[in-house]
Amino acid sequence: MTEKNTELPQYPEPYWRSTLSFPSFSKLETDITTDVLIVGGGITGITSAYLLAKQGVKVTLIEASEILNGTTGHTTAKITAQHGLIYNQLITDHGEEKARLYYEANTEGMELIKGLIEEHSIECNLNVQDAYVYANTDEYKNKIQEELKAYQKLGIRGDYAEKIPFSIPCKAAVIMKDQAQFHPLKYLTALIPPILEAGGNIYERTTAMKIEDGKPPTVITETGHTIKSNHIIVASHFPFNDEMGLYFARTHIKRSYVLGIKTEQEYPGGMYYSADNPTRSLRYTEDNGEKLILVGGDGHKTGQGISTIEHYEALQDFSSQYFNVKDIPYRWSAQDIVTPDNLPFVGPVTSNHPNVLIATGYAKWGMTNGSIAAKILTDHILQKDNRYADLYNPARIKGMKNIVEDNADVVKHMIKSKLAVIHKTPEDLGIDEGAIVKVNGDKAGCYRDHEGQLHIVDSTCTHMGCEVAWNSGDRTWDCPCHASRYSITGEVLNGPAVEPLKKIQ
Repeated sequence: MTEKNTELPQYPEPYWRSTLSFPSFSKLETDITTDVLIVGGGITGITSAYLLAKQGVKVTLIEASEILNGTTGHTTAKITAQHGLIYNQLITDHGEEKARLYYEANTEGMELIKGLIEEHSIECNLNVQDAYVYANTDEYKNKIQEELKAYQKLGIRGDYAEKIPFSIPCKAAVIMKDQAQFHPLKYLTALIPPILEAGGNIYERTTAMKIEDGKPPTVITETGHTIKSNHIIVASHFPFNDEMGLYFARTHIKRSYVLGIKTEQEYPGGMYYSADNPTRSLRYTEDNGEKLILVGGDGHKTGQGISTIEHYEALQDFSSQYFNVKDIPYRWSAQDIVTPDNLPFVGPVTSNHPNVLIATGYAKWGMTNGSIAAKILTDHILQKDNRYADLYNPARIKGMKNIVEDNADVVKHMIKSKLAVIHKTPEDLGIDEGAIVKVNGDKAGCYRDHEGQLHIVDSTCTHMGCEVAWNSGDRTWDCPCHASRYSITGEVLNGPAVEPLKKIQ
């Protein structure tokens, strides 16, 4: 009989990265010129590099850390156009034509992935699954029924059910047929050799710090080296060049959590997403011949709310309530950017910068949105029409009410953190404990590691001066204002910040 281990893993690690070896690339150590510079080594960046290189374009991709170690490496990897209860809302906000375009864009993103998998015979655990959104309250049952009507208006192939194959309470579910799931990093690493064979270049540990206007525009790296390029694609999840377009004020960022669990009972198949709050997401993948169930959800604004380890614990409680859990080998979290009108920003960063392109705001649905974003950006550079370009255009003006609310929230957290009275000192911290402390009369972020060593950093976010908060679940410093994240030693993990936190002796 298998011994049960239902404790949370000590450290977060995504399943996708634990099961694969990755190619490594050198740091950029010189000034270069290229046709297209891509900043960011996730699904949008690598897919864009692949599509452009195949068209004979000289492509250079740079990544601040290692490729596929950002949001793409921490996804749940559902390939689906079903994005929760979205289509009825899109019809209300944007009309039937744009709602249908969004569905078709994400379906085309799914077909792009499937086509490349078939073309290159990529073994990446691709399999077709139906995608469910389910409700366990009367309020959300009504919303499920409205979503089904939206499907019918838009011509989406969908079904309705009053139960799902779990003991999880369910009053109604809407089902999008023939969606898919896969191993995202097996897929994307297989696209890298064709990029290199076509003359593309990839550099890791190369951080883009700013963009200088000009013909061509120039990216300056953290070492002062320059990259001149006719076009720049900013696919770094959050645009590092956010002075162009002020995207930190036009989006908000949420963090969500995933457990990888193994259970005594067989998983019945399908991908599931709860309409009610707190959200719960279910799908499975294969791990050493067993089904590993990915249990996700419990999202919140980055840097805000309860101790982050409690979100993992909430998923642990949910798992034990509805599954006979025998092991929890993985846990990890992801960061998602949400726009005011629930449509991504893909295209020129501003109307005055047609050669600087961005792709961001996929919410929780980066596999299909990130893939179609690469096609939109590639078509823009190749001067081809793309029927989705206007829908995703960052220049659209929508959701001003949300922008005002989000920035009022930023001001509230900035004032609260600046006025907070700190009594702790570094000496007060136990093993594996982090907190804001007083050092030489000033606030600082302090973490004591398992060997008892203290790691002290300036607690002021280098983006716009908010005070960071300790993330106990992932052992990071997170900014509650615009969601920059830093390691225990101050290195930037997520933007918009590009400068590290200053280390304090």
